[in-house]
Amino acid sequence: MRPVPTAVPVARAGRKPVTSRADLEHVAFDLFDRQGFERTTVDDIARAAGIGRRTFFRYFPSKNDVPWGNFDTELDRMRLRLDALPPQLPLMEAIRVAIVDFNTFAPEQIGWHRRRMRLILQTPALQAHSTLRYAAWRQVIDEFVGERTGQCADALAPRTIGYVALGVAIAAYEQWLETEEADLSNLMDSAMRQLAAAFAW
Repeated sequence: MRPVPTAVPVARAGRKPVTSRADLEHVAFDLFDRQGFERTTVDDIARAAGIGRRTFFRYFPSKNDVPWGNFDTELDRMRLRLDALPPQLPLMEAIRVAIVDFNTFAPEQIGWHRRRMRLILQTPALQAHSTLRYAAWRQVIDEFVGERTGQCADALAPRTIGYVALGVAIAAYEQWLETEEADLSNLMDSAMRQLAAAFAW
């Protein structure tokens, strides 16, 4: 999740191929901006990056995974953050702390993250794939709630809190994308505090 470079030239003879997942993301996003997500193919991305299709698939399982970046790694980080919180911290307060932390970015990363989230939330062709990512995010919350409350992760209460927390996070992101000067961390914190007050756990 690094800042977007000012330009990513189309590959040409002699161009050094990309050598990192982040570089490949930036090449792909440049193409998505110019051609549209649906009209951009894996071959287009690989060609612009100066790599072969096989190399592309070593970085990402599919084109739909590119906008999500290193999401699985970030989920592992959120799980560790939740596990490290003191057990005496109220349940919803713990979830708030972890979710705000998960969605906090350095100032120089904000522009790139806004670009990423606009693509994820506003591209119809990505919505089916996004449900899989949302399910993985909810699972982290479900497991934490289940452990804290002595229930299975797929019991009604953990599952409900997972769905509601996700909905609140998406609402905060939608407002953030609509308001250029809005602060994501503040929006997320305010939204999660309101959720915690509603559950009062």
